[in-house]
Formats: sequence, structure tokens, C-alpha cells
Amino acid sequence: MNTGQIPGAPWWRFRPLGAARPQRPKAAWCRDLGKGWHQPFTARSTSNLDDGPWHGAPLGGFGAGCFGRSSRGDITLWHLDGGEHWFGSIPDCQFAVHERQGNDARTYAMATVAPTDHSLSSWAWYPASQPSQRTGEYAARYPLSWFQYANVFRAQISCEQFSPIIPGDYQHTSYPVAVFRWLFRNPSLGPLQLSLLLSWRNLCGWFTNTQSNPEVVYREDGSPVYDYVPAIGRTEGQHCSFVDGDQLQGVLLDGPRSEPVAEGEGQWCLAVGQLPPGVELQRCGRWNPCGDGGEIWTTFSQDGSIPHQVDSRCSTVNDPSAAAMVVRFQLQPGEELELPLVISWDLPVTEFGKGITSHRRYTDFFGRSGCHAKAIAAEALRDWPRWRRAIDRWQQPILEREDLPEAIRMALCNELGDLASGGSLWTAATADRHVGHFGVLECLDYGWYESLDVRLYGSLALVQLWPELDKAVLRDFARAIPSQDLRQRPIGWYMTKGQKPVQAPRKRAQATPHDLGAPNEHPFAATNYTAYQDCNLWKDLPSDFVLQVWRTFRWGGQDLRFLADCWPAVDGCLRYLKQFDHDGDGLPENGGAPDQTFDDWPMEGVSAYCGGLWIAALQAALASAQQLSLHLGLDTTASQQDFGTWLGQARAAYDRLLWRGHYYALDTKTAGEVVMADQLCGDFYARLLGLQPVVADQRARTAMATISKVCFDGFHQGCYGVVNGLKPDGNPMDPEGTHPLEIWVGINFGLAAYWCLLGNQKTAMAISTRVVEQIYDRGLQFRTPEALTADGHFRACHYLRPMAIWAIWAAHTQWQPLPTPDLK
Repeated sequence: MNTGQIPGAPWWRFRPLGAARPQRPKAAWCRDLGKGWHQPFTARSTSNLDDGPWHGAPLGGFGAGCFGRSSRGDITLWHLDGGEHWFGSIPDCQFAVHERQGNDARTYAMATVAPTDHSLSSWAWYPASQPSQRTGEYAARYPLSWFQYANVFRAQISCEQFSPIIPGDYQHTSYPVAVFRWLFRNPSLGPLQLSLLLSWRNLCGWFTNTQSNPEVVYREDGSPVYDYVPAIGRTEGQHCSFVDGDQLQGVLLDGPRSEPVAEGEGQWCLAVGQLPPGVELQRCGRWNPCGDGGEIWTTFSQDGSIPHQVDSRCSTVNDPSAAAMVVRFQLQPGEELELPLVISWDLPVTEFGKGITSHRRYTDFFGRSGCHAKAIAAEALRDWPRWRRAIDRWQQPILEREDLPEAIRMALCNELGDLASGGSLWTAATADRHVGHFGVLECLDYGWYESLDVRLYGSLALVQLWPELDKAVLRDFARAIPSQDLRQRPIGWYMTKGQKPVQAPRKRAQATPHDLGAPNEHPFAATNYTAYQDCNLWKDLPSDFVLQVWRTFRWGGQDLRFLADCWPAVDGCLRYLKQFDHDGDGLPENGGAPDQTFDDWPMEGVSAYCGGLWIAALQAALASAQQLSLHLGLDTTASQQDFGTWLGQARAAYDRLLWRGHYYALDTKTAGEVVMADQLCGDFYARLLGLQPVVADQRARTAMATISKVCFDGFHQGCYGVVNGLKPDGNPMDPEGTHPLEIWVGINFGLAAYWCLLGNQKTAMAISTRVVEQIYDRGLQFRTPEALTADGHFRACHYLRPMAIWAIWAAHTQWQPLPTPDLK
């Protein structure tokens, strides 16, 4: 029965009793099973989402919906409705193990916490680790995660779980499937009888909003929000059947389907491949998960079996059902068994506003009927070894970069989880969109797609690993820039200040939209969803767009068609921004109300942040124009002349207006002095893209040394990371301020990358490592927030900007792309 090891084997190795504990996986986040947190970060305000620290790596492809299994072993995060969030443990969605040797039987569900509603009271739950005894460990290096169990069973038991998240792969990365690779070994002197149980609730129909036209209201922070009320617990029409074939055996959970299929409708499949001789499969098509669970647990705890019965009747109202399957086998001393199982789902439709729907990307490969969970499972059982080897190949260069701290290499992988769990949307392809639309929410609290100012930092992962998806996002911004929507709406910031209400049009022609819309409207068609500020007035968005277009052209295969598609928007948005250069010095001026990514931090006059981005963007636009003229014969003469003139003026004015001897001023009109941490973002981006620096090397290093002294070392001795802004003496501008006194995770990673470009690796690694420690040691793993504060609070979890950690990879390795795995 010994199946041996395949290439790409996991980190554990079975050893005889008394041998040393298996080594932890390299560059993975690890935690003892069930170990709680002493002082986890908590949300800064009651309006911010805070589900607590029990989060693990998500399972499921980009845009396919996902779920997350925590270090307790329970599944807590359920992001199966596009752009929406539901958090809660469904205890009958669980694995369990029975072991018997002679008269000694041990049986546990493989989660360390019992249900809080007193259901499944007959079940025994795996003991959590204690200071006196560890019962195992959870480890994660996305998309891989592992459970290793210890000191409870005689058998050595491990589970590796993953989905096929593979850079450069625009098919398998979209799949709604999770692979669970269980390994059992008998290190004892006698035979062991073992059973692995997988139970799953019929979730068909659960994940769709029961509020068909939810009212949009404004929270106390001025941001719009609406109620998401999923149909959790819906049971009508659910049924189960068994599936058998040459490729798999398993259980199919089904529900009612409309014509055409509606959101939340479809199938789930639990499956195992063909089993070797002596290994037995048992299936129970229906049991009640809201009772004490004894109908399957009684026999399972006695001999590892469950009632082997088919029950295909359809559920009625308030008639919950779950299905289960058990694999039973015996291991002789020294014998081992590798047992892959898969969970797949086919929920093909996402609905936005009422009647506005989209099919998910994976339906391009499996169809749109919602009847293909079995086919998805079959492919996973056939191909998972190739997927696993492909993941090893793309992660290997990261693991080998020992000049990067292990914490950074770990976070490079794990921060990518937001591309699956961050409310990601990936639609089916069309004739003019060969990979469909793609989008990730700014965060769950600010629920709109691909906020352009945030993705200036956060999309540095996407462009390096899935450049075609990044092009799809930027093409959607390019289409949106010329459009307009002059409907008036209130601006939330003025509400928070107790000022007279201010109305503004949603989208002016040629203004660069802040975002690509929200899940409750029509994303990609209705943009500029956020109304906290009037984004038509923002001074960084046009520059952010132009820089991202040039970056993606340069890093994404020198795609001239992509550059040409975006060119009219590049030209138009820069001309729109130039109108805010009121004094003709070549630099647009901020307007006093927050009009840039720090949307609670006013800037007025010329600012270092927006001015530097403008100079870098003009260079990127000139480079784009030259490429299009040279290679496609486009006439960009007028644009090159205008942009060149503006660039010369802006360069002459920038240092003259803003340099203060040791740093650049926040702006030209704010009273008092402040050292802003991200003052030279424009210079950072210019250097990252190989453009001419915005400021001289010596001034860049002097300014960054001041930032390090004031905002890092001078802020709680560098314990938390770089704070956004302080007076030169280290005091706050406003002790009650918000953004200046926050540590923004993504901006800290951007600053670390900038330090790398300036040759200061020591400071870069010190800052980035400190921030990673805050996230992963204090319960924020797989829900990394926008901001931390020194008093132990966070704001805006599941945030897009922290994927800026991939700027460190680009800067540190001088843009060495990771290999694109070959699945053949």
C-alpha cells in the first residue's frame, strides 16, 4: 500500500517513533493547532469589519469563490458570492479521523473547537495545543497550507491542501476546487485500523443576497455601505446523489436551478480517486447536521464506519442535510498511505445589481449550466500532481533568495491570498476581452473594485505574476476615463466634519475614476462608486493610471496593442489634470479638501506626493508616445511637445517650491512642518520603472534618512513600522489625527522597496520585517489591513495595498520574473 513520494512532495517526512520532529516548511507562517492570541489587533472603530484572528489560507481559484480553514481546523471564511463576505464556522463541513489498535479507539473531528450552538454534541473535537503539549501545527505558504497532527493519534497524520494558483496560468488559477492530500503512516509495532471522514453541508442556494435592492447608507466614516444578507440555512430543493466512474467516486450535492441559472445555484462535489485494493469507501447521502450528530458519529467512533445509504429526496423548508463519505483502510507497521480528496463547486453566476449578472471565468472551460462539479473534481484528481509540481517551480526562486529575510519570503506568498479572498471577480471571456474582466475589492469595508490609487502599490503582485489580468484592469480604466455620469451625490467627508452637505457629479468626462464600481451595481460599467471624496478632483489618480500603463507595458511583455488601447486615456487624463495647474508652473495644485490617496489628510497647493507622481507620469507618457510613434506609426507629436514642456516646467519648480534642506514639504500652503513618509512616491516609481529620477540621488537619500529618523526610529523606537507623518521633532501634527498617525502596511512595503533602490538594504529589511511581524504575530494573517496604530488597532482588513510587498521583490531582484510553470 506504500504509494511512495512523487516529485514535489510536501515538507514532512515520516520517521520512526522517537525521531526528531519534522521540519517546518520553508518560508511558511506556522502556528500551533488551536493556539489562541494573547493580544491580537482589534478594529479601530465599530464600523470596521473585525472577525477575529481565526483565519487561514483561502482555498479556491481567483473569482471562483473561496473558503478559508483556520489554524483551529474549522472553515470560517466563506467568500462564495462575488464581492461579498460571510464569516462563520459550519461545524459539519469537516474532516474526522478514527483510529483503532486492539481495544484502543481514538476518534476526533479535526477541529479544536466545538459548535457554539450545541449541535453535534456527540462528536469529539481534536484537542488544542497547550503549553504543556503541542497537538500539531498549521503552516501556510499560499497557495499551500498544511496540518500536521501530533501526540493524539498513534499514526503520523498530515494534510496538505491547495488550489492550482499558478502564475501565468489563466485557466487553472480560476478553478473552484480544493485538493486535500492526506498522508497516514503507521510507526507503531502493530497494525492500525484507520478511517478518514469528510462531511459537508449542502450549501446550494446559500450564497446570494436576499436583499435584492439593498439601501445604500453612509457610515460614521462617510463611506457608503449596504446590507448583505445571504440565504444561510436555505434548504428547499436540495438533494444528494452518488457519483461513480473510472476517474472518481464521491458525493454530489445539488439544489434547484432556474433557467437560466441564478446566483448561488449549482453543485458541490466531494470526491476521491480510484482506491487501491483493501481500501474501502462508504457514503451517507443524508444526515441531520443540526442534531447531536450521533447518526453518523456513533458508528464512526466505534469502528470507523458510517451508514452506507443513498437518500436522494429533496429537502423541504427548514430541512437541513449534510452528506458524508469515509475512506477505511488498515496500515501495517511502517506502512503509509497517501490519500488525495477534492472538494469542488460549480456556482457559475455572480449577480450585481438586480438582474445584472456575469458568468465566472472557469465557466469558459466547464460550461455555464451549474452541473459540472463532478467534471471539475475529476480533473483535479487526475492533474493535482502536475499542479503541485508547478507551484513548487514558481515558488522555488523565492525560497532560494536567502538574502531576503524568511519573513519577507513568507509574506510574498501569503499576501497573494487576497487575490482569491479579497472579493475577487473574474468574468468569462468575450470576443474583445480574451481573459474577461478582473477585479479585487479595495477591501471589504470599502467594497469597490480596483481602487486606482491603492492598486498603484497593490497591483505590483498582479503585474509580475498574471500580467494579462493587470492589462484587463487597466483597459477597463482606459474605457472609463472618457465617460461621464453627471448625477449628483453627497460627499461623505463633509458629513464627518459636520459641515454643510456638498454634492458633486459622480464622474466627469476625462476624469480618472477612483474605482471600477461595486458589487451591488454594475462593475466595469458604472465606475467611481466611492463618494467619500469628490474623486473628479483627485490629483494623483491620472498619474497613477499613466504610471501603471507604462509599468505593465514594460513588465508585461512589451504589448504594443495594450499600450495603444490605453493611449487615448493616457493623453486625455493628463490634459484633464493639467487644468489644476492654476499658476502655470507645470505642477497641478491640491485643493485643500483631501484629494489623493490619503483621503483624510488635506493637502493644499503643490504637494510633494502628487507633484512627484505627476513628474514621473509625464515621463511615462512621453516614453509611451515614443513607443507608439516608433513601432505603430501613431502621430503623437503634439502630446510629446506638450508633455515635454510641462515636464521641464515641473522639474524646475518641484525642488524650488518643496525642498526644505532635509526633506520635501507636505505642500506649499499647509502651515507648520511635517515629514511625510511617502513624500517621494513619484521618485520611487520612476526609479522602479527605469525612468529618470524625480529628484537627485543625494536629496532622495537625505529625505529618506529623515523619514527613517522621524517616522520609523522616532516612532515608538521602530516597533510598529513607519508612521505616515510627524513633525520633524517627532510630535504629531494633530494628536487626534487619523491618517498621519497610522502605519499603512502597503506604503511601508513601498518604502522598503524604495530603500532597496537607493541601496539601503538594511533599513528596507528592518522596516518590512517589522511590519510583517505585526501582521502575522498578532492575528491579522490572511486579512492584512490597510492601517495599524500603535495602540493595537487596525483599519480596513483584507486590503489590496499590502501586495506592494511585491515591489520589494522587483527592487531587490532588479526585476527578475518568476518562471511560468509548464503543466505539460
